[in-house]
Amino acid sequence: MHRAAQRQLYELMAPKLYQTCKRYLKKEEEIEEALADAFYTIFTKLDQLKEVLAFEAWARKIAVNQCLLTLRKNVNFNIYIDDMKQEPNLESASETFLEAEDLMQLLNHIPEGCKTVFNLFAIEGFSHKEIASMLGISEGTSKSQLNVSRTKLKELVNGLYYQKAK
Repeated sequence: MHRAAQRQLYELMAPKLYQTCKRYLKKEEEIEEALADAFYTIFTKLDQLKEVLAFEAWARKIAVNQCLLTLRKNVNFNIYIDDMKQEPNLESASETFLEAEDLMQLLNHIPEGCKTVFNLFAIEGFSHKEIASMLGISEGTSKSQLNVSRTKLKELVNGLYYQKAK
């Protein structure tokens, strides 16, 4: 692939793929490393892409897989922590409207395994069978992690938004 074309592709896709990586990883250096690895894979495997119109979804899947490689090194997806991390303090929490950005911030306050499964299921659209395969867990564990993430997110939303709106 020609360098100028690679540069154009990078400039077009980097912001989107960065946001995808940011949903899974917290540390800036991990996000940047996953993004760089994703682009390396994209550039070296571009000839394997069968349908040009599917490029963006294909690239996003590569970025997600890079993030999962990082997470599998550091997170045990077979367990979850009963208590949440510190209570979030969102400036917009006094408003009654929950924005997508607010939800993404709230995801950072639930256990890592739950957050990852929620992202894969609710945002990326993977099935529990696919998630189980990707993370090396059972389908039941995937469903349990999703249930815990939904419960914790609901508690956070209710506590931060709807209690203050009264």
